[in-house]
Amino acid sequence: MDIKFDRCAAVVFLAVGLLSVIGSRGIASSSYGSVVGPDIFPLFLGILLMILAIRLFYETFQVSRSAGKKEKLRYKPFFIIFIATLLYILTLETIGYVITTFVFLFICFQTMEKGKWVTSLIISAGFSGVIYFLFVNVLKGTLPG
Repeated sequence: MDIKFDRCAAVVFLAVGLLSVIGSRGIASSSYGSVVGPDIFPLFLGILLMILAIRLFYETFQVSRSAGKKEKLRYKPFFIIFIATLLYILTLETIGYVITTFVFLFICFQTMEKGKWVTSLIISAGFSGVIYFLFVNVLKGTLPG
């Protein structure tokens, strides 16, 4: 664990979470008389990301500098997931929730563990479908079609 990199990453994640919360306020809060709108999901994800970023920043002060050997930083997976996240944000409303979430999760899973195609497909499709079903049918919310 590189303490300096983790601190910088925590600040970046905090900023992304804050931007997500601010951006979610620009999405229509409700449509068709629904109490839960499409702004809830990015709002809670932004808040969760900010909480985790604060925790990561806090943990960098708790770790002893002499603990363990220094790992080589892997920038390529970070940038792949970062670019996938930006594309997810930009295409969510135009392509729709289910397809963009499935593709985003599949790219992230393949970036983290290459070669597990079937597992990545099942988890990505299952997560996208279940969350869409719960949000639309159970909570009576609306998501981009």
